[in-house]
Amino acid sequence: MHIKIDTFLRYPVSIMKNSKQTARAVLVFLWILFAVSGFAENPPPKDDLRVAGWIERASIFPGDLNVKAKLDTGAKHSSLNAKHIKEFERDGATWVHFELKNWKGRMESFEAPVVRVATIKQHDAESAKRPVIQLGICLGNVYKEVEVNLEDRSKFNYQLLIGRSYLKNSFLVDASATFTLKPNCRVNSDR
Repeated sequence: MHIKIDTFLRYPVSIMKNSKQTARAVLVFLWILFAVSGFAENPPPKDDLRVAGWIERASIFPGDLNVKAKLDTGAKHSSLNAKHIKEFERDGATWVHFELKNWKGRMESFEAPVVRVATIKQHDAESAKRPVIQLGICLGNVYKEVEVNLEDRSKFNYQLLIGRSYLKNSFLVDASATFTLKPNCRVNSDR
């Protein structure tokens, strides 16, 4: 049935009688529309995702050094507390040498090729340039090699910040939990 606008305006009393029913129908329709669109944008989590706390112990490779890590879903990439960062040339490529001490006082020296240089925007200062290396990280029983930028993080509580590039497709982060996983990766010595 098609109703013309002028006909609709001539009979406001009959329409007013049904306005509560119409309003309910519109609200139900909108609720269904938003619920369906919400499910499409946010699918349920995969069954194979592990739950991790917002603070965990992780191992970094090479070296199998255990560090305390903050899992940060707001950061795209990971960042590592590197001391005494020195860039040098090796076989025509830029490499970096740095040291890292974990919370137990164990010190390790690392050398790695620089993959790229990241520009980090800072809220209260000028942008900073940081060398980025490929680093192996073990969290629970998940080992991945990801890009990690190097920075003196001694002013922060945790030596490693793990970002989304590592977490995606493997972890859900429980903001109310800490230290739920123990690093347990078998890594080939030739890596």
